Amino acid sequence: MKITKDMKIEEVLKKYPQTREVFEEYGFHCLGCIAARFETIEEGAVVHGIDVDKFLKDINKKISEE
Repeated sequence: MKITKDMKIEEVLKKYPQTREVFEEYGFHCLGCIAARFETIEEGAVVHGIDVDKFLKDINKKISEE
């Protein structure tokens, strides 16, 4: 499975807990906050000023390593 920008942050963290490290490296520090439950990766990236395409490349690399 590939992680996409329209997936919910919480959904990704539940399915791939090893991705927490990548989220934190990119500045997603409130992964336990209520917004993570309904916010998509793209929405979170926009709020945090993150290049969503670069983030997706790195997070998908992380899940492919394991």
